[in-house]
Amino acid sequence: MVSSLLGFNRIEAVIISLALFFSSTIIIIKILSDKKEQNRLHGQIAIGVILVEDIIATFALLFIAAGKNGGLGPAEIGQLALKGLGLLIVLIICNTKILPRVSRYMAKTQELLFLFAIGWGFGIATLFELAGFSIEVGALFAGVALASSPYAQEISSRLKPLRDFFIVLFFITLGKSLNVDNLAAGILPALALSVIVIVLKPFTVTSVMGLLGYTKRVSFKTGINLSQISEFSIVMVVLASKAELLRPEVGAIISLVAIITIAISTYLMQYDDQLFAYFDRLKLHMFEKEVVRRESPRRNGYQLVLFGYHHGGHEFVKTFKAIGKRYLVVDYDPNVIDTLEHQDIPFLYGDAADNELLDEIGIHNTKLVISTLSNFETSQQLVRNVRRINPSAVIICHAENKAQAIQLYELGAEYVMIPHYIGSQKISSFIRKSGLKKQEFKDYREKHIAYLHANYDHAAAE
Repeated sequence: MVSSLLGFNRIEAVIISLALFFSSTIIIIKILSDKKEQNRLHGQIAIGVILVEDIIATFALLFIAAGKNGGLGPAEIGQLALKGLGLLIVLIICNTKILPRVSRYMAKTQELLFLFAIGWGFGIATLFELAGFSIEVGALFAGVALASSPYAQEISSRLKPLRDFFIVLFFITLGKSLNVDNLAAGILPALALSVIVIVLKPFTVTSVMGLLGYTKRVSFKTGINLSQISEFSIVMVVLASKAELLRPEVGAIISLVAIITIAISTYLMQYDDQLFAYFDRLKLHMFEKEVVRRESPRRNGYQLVLFGYHHGGHEFVKTFKAIGKRYLVVDYDPNVIDTLEHQDIPFLYGDAADNELLDEIGIHNTKLVISTLSNFETSQQLVRNVRRINPSAVIICHAENKAQAIQLYELGAEYVMIPHYIGSQKISSFIRKSGLKKQEFKDYREKHIAYLHANYDHAAAE
């Protein structure tokens, strides 16, 4: 409707609507990867959405490319569906029978694994293109096949510089495709369409996800992730122009929309937590049902959760491995997350003070919660939240001084580590000997509280 009001004809309005519908795979994957949020619920939903969009975009590109020749008939569509089914069967066979053996051999050297990953990606992409699909969708399915490999993390790490290089090329190509001659007349339509993508599109996604029962944070962050148009949008408009379905100036408008929305959405995604905190004051609960969907059961059931890894966290991880219980490390430092990734330690990137993060990791099922965080306010909030959600959990946290330790004990912590009293090594040994029973911490707790009160009262008297 907006496109029609801006003076575009019916065919142009439909194509522009499709162009605004798609979101950028390159941008979303890049930002989520940099923020280590691709495994968070909102990240998984966003990736799932763009995967479906890419498949839809492939068929849209086929129909537009065929528009100049009179369109695709039922026979051509059936033939294309059979080709797609055949390619998927080939991929499944390769992924289960051939790829594991080949990748195991290639993983003997990192250079060979790197070359194999590139060759696999280009090979599958070319195969899809020869079958009549787009090369982008072929590359996407090639990546999906590699994602199930045990060497996926190593491949991802090795390909990251190459990925960033091609992103630079993408923006160079985008700038090159912008027709400056038709730019002046297209500024106002481009701004209007950009507002739809940046404001109305995230609002719609947030509303729909709220109706589906997701939490307001997950709904909001998913909507923000989808607040740009796709590289497919530009390709589609170029093809439509070649098929004489669009006027040349429409291509310039969509290219300008792509530049505006990608530039702004990058910052929106980068600061989505701060934006959520701001808008949450404006009654974001209207987008949330009373009964909401939490993280899938796959992430529930961690018996041991460690918040913060830097200050003695490695000692606790050793203890967790020795106990043999299911555990998770939560940290907010991207450098720490990289370390955990390379050491194959189960991790989650997030803020310990985030209530919904605790729900996502299933803190209500956790037996032992340990925090090595040095921020006292965050520690206080964490103890309050865990004690409210899971009264039976054992909570061990860190304090810098006696006054902080006493306050954390009053909030319900089982034990508070102070550097000069008992550190991570001794408490780790105690956990190994005593297990996860809450009663076992009682004597430790009472002795420590008595010690703190005696010394704190003495210091206060002086």
